Amino acid sequence: MSRRIVAVAVATAALAGGAWGVGSAYADHRAALDGARPSAAAPAPAPTPSVDPGRGSDPKADPSERPAPQRPAPRRTPAPQVTLEPTPEPAPVLLAPGDQGPEVREMQARLRQIFWLSGDVTDYYGDASRAAVAGFQTKRGLPSTGSLDTVTLERLEAMTTEPTADELANVEPEPVDPADGAGLDPRCLTGRVLCVDKSSSSLRWVIDGEVQLTLDARFGGNGYTTREGQFAVTFKDRDHVSSLYDTSMPFAMFFSGGQAVHYSPDFAATGYAGASHGCVNIRDYDAIAGLYDEVLVGDKVVVYWS
Repeated sequence: MSRRIVAVAVATAALAGGAWGVGSAYADHRAALDGARPSAAAPAPAPTPSVDPGRGSDPKADPSERPAPQRPAPRRTPAPQVTLEPTPEPAPVLLAPGDQGPEVREMQARLRQIFWLSGDVTDYYGDASRAAVAGFQTKRGLPSTGSLDTVTLERLEAMTTEPTADELANVEPEPVDPADGAGLDPRCLTGRVLCVDKSSSSLRWVIDGEVQLTLDARFGGNGYTTREGQFAVTFKDRDHVSSLYDTSMPFAMFFSGGQAVHYSPDFAATGYAGASHGCVNIRDYDAIAGLYDEVLVGDKVVVYWS
């Protein structure tokens, strides 16, 4: 009985030891397998930002992280204040297109004197009168209305003479022989004078009231009126060339700014069909050449209507 018990106990112990041994081996085998398998990857640590040793560790030192400098807003220059000149009141109108009467006739006669109007004068203010007045105004920097206002009339009267009865009646004056001294202006009767008569289209060289020489003369056309009045020869130039018109002015004797008595080849060729730019044209070459030698600087020049 006791041997059986002992045997059973021994067998049980042997089985138990085998089972433990198997379990221990499994554990060892698992441990070996676990050692051969790669372990689960641990999360990678966050990379440490590198620091540029040349800029220091302060991120504010990086210009790319600095705020852009604020540019000052441009100053607005205030617009200058423009003071508008008051519009001048238009001059009172005296005569206008469509008007009729003796005043219109006188206006036309004055315009004829300075070559702004041609043909007979009438009592009617028509298209020809309007165009003549407008041209006269434009040339003198006045508003080109074509109507005769007070300012235009003042300019017109300053440049013309009181129309004669013959001018108002469209009667051509009797031709005057300038050689006999008829029609000489009183200012031509003393001293040495180039006496220029627009009425007879002549120039007379007068010494102490005695006519020495008479020449045909031509004057300025529309917008280039030969100035009237008493002047003196200011300088002479035998071979002058106009700087304004690039034309020759032989034997030029200047008496009023750029206006002079001189020979004109155009006058010699075309006669009174043309006109000057304000000078007194002479067409007799030999005569003006001789006169040029006689006239002195300072001699009187009188331009007038007889």
